[in-house]
Amino acid sequence: MADIPLKKRVRGWMMFDWASQPYNTLLLTFVFGPYFAAVLAGQLMDGGLAEGAAKAQAQSTWGWALTVSGLAIAILAPILGAVADSSGRRLPFIWFFSLLYVVGAGGLWLAAPDAFNVPLILALFIVGLIGMEFATIFTNAMLPDLGPREEIGKLSGTGWAVGYCGGLVALILTLCLLAENEAGKTLIGIAPVLGLDPEAREGTRSVGPFSALWYIVFMVPFFLWVREPGPHRAMPPRVVGQALADLKRTISKLPKSPSLTAYLASSMLYRDALNGMYTFGGVYAVLVLDWTVVDVGVFGILAVIAGAISAFLGGRADSRFGPKPVIVCCIVALMLAAIGIVSIAQDAIFGMPVSTDAVLGPFSLSDLAFYFCGCIVGAAGGTLQAASRTMLVRQANPERMTEAFGLYALAGKATSFLAPLLIAVVTTVSESQRIGVTPVIGLFLLGLILLLWVKPEGEDEEVWASAT
Repeated sequence: MADIPLKKRVRGWMMFDWASQPYNTLLLTFVFGPYFAAVLAGQLMDGGLAEGAAKAQAQSTWGWALTVSGLAIAILAPILGAVADSSGRRLPFIWFFSLLYVVGAGGLWLAAPDAFNVPLILALFIVGLIGMEFATIFTNAMLPDLGPREEIGKLSGTGWAVGYCGGLVALILTLCLLAENEAGKTLIGIAPVLGLDPEAREGTRSVGPFSALWYIVFMVPFFLWVREPGPHRAMPPRVVGQALADLKRTISKLPKSPSLTAYLASSMLYRDALNGMYTFGGVYAVLVLDWTVVDVGVFGILAVIAGAISAFLGGRADSRFGPKPVIVCCIVALMLAAIGIVSIAQDAIFGMPVSTDAVLGPFSLSDLAFYFCGCIVGAAGGTLQAASRTMLVRQANPERMTEAFGLYALAGKATSFLAPLLIAVVTTVSESQRIGVTPVIGLFLLGLILLLWVKPEGEDEEVWASAT
């Protein structure tokens, strides 16, 4: 590792955020997720289901898919983290899960509207999402080795900003050249490039292979410049059994580290709420406000720009003030944005009737209000996630960092099914997409309350000495 300068290793590490962000931006939130919901809702209506019930069922189906992926990640993340710590190796795991990312994303090309195989499409999406999430766990665990403690917040925020910029560039290219609206035109008024057939929605479906190719190309610097932080250790015999024993010991000692325990519980709830907003924001806009995929994409551009700027500035604030006050401010902002979003309908805002006529270009007052809330979510969400991984570095045992990020993923995924599940259940019961997304507000509030027990600087060294 000494033959590669630290600055180059840092740049290589940040390229993972750039390379992987399109899965979140293009597939999960702004293009493929809304496309899936719109096609499935249309399919259900063609089968005789009423429009409101069809849209509610489409949102519920998306929620159940995210629930399945969340459960798989929750079960495996801490185990694989413990295995990685036992062997001192992370890169082989990143290679393997990168392969899942590419296979899952690339396979979404098969989501043709006239042959819409829902189980196959969701299976591919889940495979890719699991690949992205696990690769993120192992790259996050490398963060403490990239600089001194006081610089970690800045590095994390800058890395997240780099990721947002990657997502922004990918989203602009997709909207201008690939994803088509109902008229078969992209954002700049042309047919999808490369002869893609807009009637078969090939432009929109191509975001899957595009994301896979993007990842392959931009992970090259990561794999060339990033190295393991220390010498490889021989894989101990019965490594999985040993990892499970280590994990069991770590979990059993969590009550002796109350700050870490409170932080894991808090982040479990507020990150679940944030992911709920990300994964259902575009779906909500399509089903409630009748936006097209291109409309959602423009919304995404503004949200991602806000997120990139905020994550960069938030990283500086993190290094200066510490991650905890940054996290608190972001949660409050996200709660207010969530309240605003569920109060927006085509003809009403906060229960007050508004005109559906355009007031600024093609946008109505409801459209503009949703754009505003989306910018808040983008800005606060990016900063929150960057500050959250910095906070974990402060809270975790330095000797078991990958395992800690595995626990962090477990905390994020153990209830990652909760927001989608609550949204799916409430949407199904109420048959209202607006009411269906209200559970995220309560999750944010509970996460904020639990932060009261989190020490800004983490546990004392004596705590970790007694835990080993």
